[in-house]
Amino acid sequence: MPYALPLHRALKMMSRKKALLLLLLALSTLSLLIHQSAHLSWSPKPSSPGCPPASSPRPKHTSVAFLKTHKTAGTTVQNILFRFAEQHNVTVALPHHACDHQFCYPRNFSARFVHPHTLPPRIIANHLRFQRHELRRLMPNDTLYVTILREPVAMFESLFTYYNQYCPSFRRVPNGSMEAFLANPLAFYRPQEKFSMYAHNILLYDLGGDNDHSPADPAYLPSFIRQMEEVFSLVMIAEHFDESLVLLRRLLSWDLEDVLYVKLNMRGPRSKGNGSSEALAARIRAWNALDAQLYDHFNATFWRKMAQVGRECVAEEVRALRRARDQLVRRCFGGLPQLRPATQIKNKELRPWQPSSKVDIVGYDLPLAVPGSGAPPDERCLKLAMPEVQYSRYMLRKQSLRTRRRAVPHRPLPPRGVPRPARGLPLRHPTVPKVA
Repeated sequence: MPYALPLHRALKMMSRKKALLLLLLALSTLSLLIHQSAHLSWSPKPSSPGCPPASSPRPKHTSVAFLKTHKTAGTTVQNILFRFAEQHNVTVALPHHACDHQFCYPRNFSARFVHPHTLPPRIIANHLRFQRHELRRLMPNDTLYVTILREPVAMFESLFTYYNQYCPSFRRVPNGSMEAFLANPLAFYRPQEKFSMYAHNILLYDLGGDNDHSPADPAYLPSFIRQMEEVFSLVMIAEHFDESLVLLRRLLSWDLEDVLYVKLNMRGPRSKGNGSSEALAARIRAWNALDAQLYDHFNATFWRKMAQVGRECVAEEVRALRRARDQLVRRCFGGLPQLRPATQIKNKELRPWQPSSKVDIVGYDLPLAVPGSGAPPDERCLKLAMPEVQYSRYMLRKQSLRTRRRAVPHRPLPPRGVPRPARGLPLRHPTVPKVA
């Protein structure tokens, strides 16, 4: 009679084989899910060994004051902040109707310029001239301050083209020649005129400084920079935009998908110059010497921040950001988005504002249906491409509607410890200690 295993031993061996089979099946399923999630997820891959964690156990920070400077890619950053605010139901401070879509720029910012239906805010991102005292009155105690700078030569060329019909200093130059202006700036520049700041040290002006101060004063700019460093947690650099977004995301503990973008408020090819010669670039930096020194300082500071995180670690996140952005763009546009002149954009909500007939600001048009699905593009795609003016107005309408729904028939009392505002002035946050 052949040898036979006892029944209990046979059952035991079968159980082990079954357990092993189930384990192999589970491992295979897990491997497949991980593989698929690598293609479907917009979250960054785990950081390489030695890199600071890409994600943080801290909750997302929702109180941000973005000082939007001129011709520095600030509109794209603003769009990121607006979309984050919508997704997370965060109130954004928006300008009063009398100020249009900017906070009565170029006047010094005042909390009175904020529309009462957007109070109390946790994010502010429209153009304003920085006034630390007024922003501290308006924003919460935990607000993080961020701004962005651009290399002065490229920025000035963009300013000269964009504001050629707005800035009197530019408008009086024969034939609209930037070379003629820079050959003798004082022949055209009048500091007392409205919008003159576009022609001279605009970065310093936007940040609340004296753009006509003599660069020969050895004490002024170092003191101004120290004040900036007390306030701003991050100064982004336009030439390293994706790296700046990585630092911003880390500062705010946001997800990768929170900082995806397409470039906005760009000039068309015919509105761009052919670049500046070395001699012309030197004249631009000399005329805007305070801006040049400011940029050089914070560009160096930016690279030190990059080194603290680790340049390869930042580069890894930049690659993940670009992959996720490309995936979102394909989903919204069915491929690479085509920049179009405003006259060719069918959806008026996506037509960018044109500063003059001599400048083409291009934008995007969404397909009527997502290729392959037949479904219309979702709202996220529309907001991704929405210009500043339309998005600001949309946000104001949305927040005003929310305020009206919450309205009560009697006038509410201000919170304890906050003095009642003067008639007609908006209620603001209580005064807070000095921003560190």
